[in-house]
Amino acid sequence: MDFSIIIPARYASSRLPAKLLENINGKTLIEHTYSNAIKSNAQRVIIATDDERISVIAKEFGAEVCITDPSHTSGTSRLSEVVSSLDFNDDEVVVNVQGDEPMMSPDAINQVASNLINSGMSVATLCEKIESEESYFDLNCVKVVYNSRGKALYFSRSPIPAFRDSSEINLDFCFRHIGLYAYRVSFLKKYFQMGKSDLELAEKLEQLTILNQGIDINVDISCASTGYGVDTESDLKKVKKELKK
Repeated sequence: MDFSIIIPARYASSRLPAKLLENINGKTLIEHTYSNAIKSNAQRVIIATDDERISVIAKEFGAEVCITDPSHTSGTSRLSEVVSSLDFNDDEVVVNVQGDEPMMSPDAINQVASNLINSGMSVATLCEKIESEESYFDLNCVKVVYNSRGKALYFSRSPIPAFRDSSEINLDFCFRHIGLYAYRVSFLKKYFQMGKSDLELAEKLEQLTILNQGIDINVDISCASTGYGVDTESDLKKVKKELKK
């Protein structure tokens, strides 16, 4: 199974600027993410950034870097520029590992790449069970529902499925989307031409544009814990604590 990893690494995060350069137990956040990525079965790992500061740090720890346009509004869009500029073949498989995911399991990365190949779909992603009603109702926790064939039906910040009787909420049916994707390069080249759908604009979820275009997304429960992503100062503190163990 051959695949590459591209790590989109934006400097100007709206909620926690420069977070990728934060020191976590002696390494920057982006280096922790890269270190997990190279433990996977990927043949190539590229950091795609719009900022020279991230580029310099990444090259210092040995990463391949591709400088991208700062105007990208999503990681998928940034990846589409990379595969075009580096002349990837249409049938190649690329995994998008977000730069702010320093605890992402290499096993989960291998799983999503394998699922893409085996499903025959253009996009694959992962999820995990929601363990608490607090997360189920949290708008920052993106939910996903999918059918018996592993095809995504919808993603939302709202609680889905929505239980008509609030006293009968069954979390066994509720899954949190993990922002780890595998794509075929042919899809990424098409994505670059897609305008944002009304659904994406409403929920601020790029995968809704993909569904709106009638493109299938494979969903599976992650085989391994994916830890915490870092969006806020609170997340950063949690990750520092976990990685110190």
